[in-house]
Amino acid sequence: MRYHFNAMGVTHLSTKTSRGTPSPKTKKTFYITTPIYYPSDKLHIGHAYTTVAADAIARYKRFKGFDVRFLTGTDEHGQKIERRAKEAGKTPQQFVDEIVAGIKDLWSLLRISYDDFIRTTERRHIEVVQDVFEKILKKGDIYKSEYEGWYCVPCETFWLERQLEDGKCPNPDCRRPVELVREESYFFKLSKYQDKLIRYIEENPDFIKPASRRNEMLNFCKSGLEDLCVSRTTFNWGIPVPGDPKHVVYVWFDALTNYISALGYGRDGEEFRKYWPADLHLVGKEIMRFHTIIWPIILMALDLPLPKQVFGHGWLVLEGGKMSKSKGNVIDPVVLVDKYGVDAVRYFLLREVPFGSDGYYSEEALKGRINSDLANDLGNLLHRSLGLVERYWDGRVPTPQAGDTSMADYAREVVKKYEEAMDGFLLSDALTTVFSLVTRCNKYLDEEAPWAKMPRGEEAAASTVLYNVLESVRIVAGLLVPFLVETPEAIWTQLGIDESPRGKRWEEVVAWGGLKPSTRTRKAGPLFPRIEIRTQDAHPSTEGGAGEAGSELIDIERFKELDLRVAKVTAAEAVSGSKKLLKLQLDVGDGIGQRQVVAGIAKHYKPEDLVGKYVVLVANLKPAVLKGIRSEGMILAASHGEDCLRLLTVDGEIPPGSGIS
Repeated sequence: MRYHFNAMGVTHLSTKTSRGTPSPKTKKTFYITTPIYYPSDKLHIGHAYTTVAADAIARYKRFKGFDVRFLTGTDEHGQKIERRAKEAGKTPQQFVDEIVAGIKDLWSLLRISYDDFIRTTERRHIEVVQDVFEKILKKGDIYKSEYEGWYCVPCETFWLERQLEDGKCPNPDCRRPVELVREESYFFKLSKYQDKLIRYIEENPDFIKPASRRNEMLNFCKSGLEDLCVSRTTFNWGIPVPGDPKHVVYVWFDALTNYISALGYGRDGEEFRKYWPADLHLVGKEIMRFHTIIWPIILMALDLPLPKQVFGHGWLVLEGGKMSKSKGNVIDPVVLVDKYGVDAVRYFLLREVPFGSDGYYSEEALKGRINSDLANDLGNLLHRSLGLVERYWDGRVPTPQAGDTSMADYAREVVKKYEEAMDGFLLSDALTTVFSLVTRCNKYLDEEAPWAKMPRGEEAAASTVLYNVLESVRIVAGLLVPFLVETPEAIWTQLGIDESPRGKRWEEVVAWGGLKPSTRTRKAGPLFPRIEIRTQDAHPSTEGGAGEAGSELIDIERFKELDLRVAKVTAAEAVSGSKKLLKLQLDVGDGIGQRQVVAGIAKHYKPEDLVGKYVVLVANLKPAVLKGIRSEGMILAASHGEDCLRLLTVDGEIPPGSGIS
């Protein structure tokens, strides 16, 4: 008979003894898991990072034709839950039910495509935990003794006295007081399997990734493993030990078993045989010890194969360190999604953090990524390209001519590098590769200047340039499918494609030539409107003036926020009532069009001297109103005192709208 405490009461569950056994996989399957989250605190953006990363991997594998099983869930037992529920005047079950509902809402908001959500309070999980405990107990690898030692309730972790730091939990994200615990307990013989686990790690270099985590865990094992206390008697909120219900199973022994309980281990076993061993356990680096030492030894004791890989990713940290509620520095992902959109948040998380390393979060960095990558590079590329199609090809995809294969060759190389990165779970590298194609498209468009070819009668060459850019953008949208959940469809819609890239085969999406000539395009608004950055971003005066020496240094990402364009002055006139201002009309090319700029240069230039000059325009500056006239950007000038000012001009003619980098 098995037992489960429900709202602090006991419910009898039926006994099941059948166990599934693994068999060779007959299909191309992929089983990926995230840690199951402890529902005691509101999840922050760091938690979201883990699950969004797993989601991107799962989406990619599905795109490549794999039968994917993506598992997440919640770890709901333990002393901490019991205490917090009591403080809230609720039963533990009521307490966790409310929090789990919020977690599921967050995953829905972030569009997490999990296939199963396991809760450790579910009957299907409880039965498996009790079966696993009983099997290892009967094998002699679990025994009853007495435990005396130090226990951290918030971390649900036992510590040796030599591990404590000033008598407190050594976890750098905790540092709370520990409690001296003395009670009758069951122990799991980790020490029996120490040498076997060391050999396995050494003989399977891909089992623990990245290499730094592998070395850390290997050294930990070699320092000596002590048997693990796997039951408690000082609280009730947990899974009762079979045949000894005054004991509840240690929360980590309980939680780790979710990876097989969700597959039906111990029941019919069909899904277990299909998906186990797991292809990837994706976990934060702070819980690697549980997943690469305790969990593998549990599996060894059950005579089950170990997961193929446990990947310990880094943290998303703030300037003050890792996010945690105790520090009061958590960032709510719901607020960010409401403010910037789900794709912008997902993109930032997956692009900003090199997988396996720590990444740094700031709202300024998030805005910078939105503006530079999504708005300027990708969004503006699509917008200006479709603008050219509307102007010169009546809104239909032009027909390319044979000969120019440069973009097709580049796109094929990008797809190859992208696959290599994704197969190695290098998500940030994969996105960097995608945006190298976006950057190449922008440069190619500026270099080839199809708007300049059309007046010269070079329509065939211009058509080829535009087709190559649009087809590259179509492939970019396909490559973004694992990462972004709205943008790929939005791009294909504007390209005139009625289907979603998610409904197509991978090979079909990334193959060159998928965009059909004569397709009616549907240009719409910007994919990603630029975000106003308020930090040191006051509208510069157009009256001129030198900057202060010793200004703070900026990095390349911040510089890339500027959209600098060549602009041709087509008209200029004095502004009535001002001795300093001139009103200029600028041609910024077909991609942007005409701009009006008010500049404080009247003391240095006559209007008639400016017409025909090629100047440098800050094209993405927020418009301002000067003397009642709207100014849409700023032209750049160098100055030395009040009497010397010179415009920055381009050496020789170049098509208006050309980018400056």
